[in-house]
Amino acid sequence: MNPPVHAPADHPPIAKPRIGVLLMNLGTPDGADAKSVKRYLGEFLSDRRVVEIPAIAWQPILRGIILNTRPKKSAHAYQQVWREDGSPLAAFTRAQAARLKDAFGPGVLVDWAMRYGNPAIAERLQAMKDAGCERILLAPLYPQYCAATTATANDKAFAHLATMRWQPAIRTLPPYHDDPLYIGALKTSIAESLARLDFEPETLIASFHGMPKRTLALGDPYHCHCQKTARLLADALGRPVTIAFQSRFGPAKWLGPATDETLVALAKAGTRKVAVVAPGFSADCLETLEELAIRGRESFEEAGGTHFAYLPCLNDEDVSIEMLRNIVSRELEGWVRLP
Repeated sequence: MNPPVHAPADHPPIAKPRIGVLLMNLGTPDGADAKSVKRYLGEFLSDRRVVEIPAIAWQPILRGIILNTRPKKSAHAYQQVWREDGSPLAAFTRAQAARLKDAFGPGVLVDWAMRYGNPAIAERLQAMKDAGCERILLAPLYPQYCAATTATANDKAFAHLATMRWQPAIRTLPPYHDDPLYIGALKTSIAESLARLDFEPETLIASFHGMPKRTLALGDPYHCHCQKTARLLADALGRPVTIAFQSRFGPAKWLGPATDETLVALAKAGTRKVAVVAPGFSADCLETLEELAIRGRESFEEAGGTHFAYLPCLNDEDVSIEMLRNIVSRELEGWVRLP
């Protein structure tokens, strides 16, 4: 029998080999104040995946106009939904990672990061490597693939990998817009939320984050993924689902119909009771809690509606964690043996 091989006494410490799962979401300012929001928007709106205008034309507009006018307004919106433990998006993503901490065995490290703001993707990716993760699954928590969300999160991770002498092996989580596990989780969550209401909605609206219309012509599958999610969700629920797109920005033509215009049109046409769900968001955030739950309600009621409900995202509900556990487990096959 060969004798055991020991490292030399002066060899630097080597971490025990592990596998990493990095949950990634869009991002959030560090605080609900204008200075923090300005810093966040500067990073977000400088991403060429988000604003596909040549920098020489866009940056003067961004630096000279938008970052001098928008942060104060956006800070007020964040203040409407800010929690004691920070922004809702960060709080829910942190909770998702915490609940998945022991889901894949002792050799798998689960962490979370934000594309914009903190904790940064590069920082957490490096922490995983330093902790011994030689194989890492990058998991952008966007059910529907979009270059401005999924791709830019992966881009940021790849950019840090390019600086590493010793890179870990990498996998990326595919979009799961039509995955039966995801559709099933949505069905359960929505059904439970509807059951808690004291009224029966005449219309259920599925509101997805908008994208410029040109992205569809350029080959981005996002619009198609949203349409398929809405269709499968309607089939699962056994009721019609009206699809709409929110969060327009700037003068470009965006995917439609617009959520705010849809709410007003429904109310003016005689619909008095609606419920809105946001199946494109894995966790509640500014766009759902302020734009939909607050401003959406105001628009609907001002136009004549009487009953409005915003149904929460999957967040860290049991059904959400079980779905994520199963989807991630599937992507870890071959790296780790799970029951």
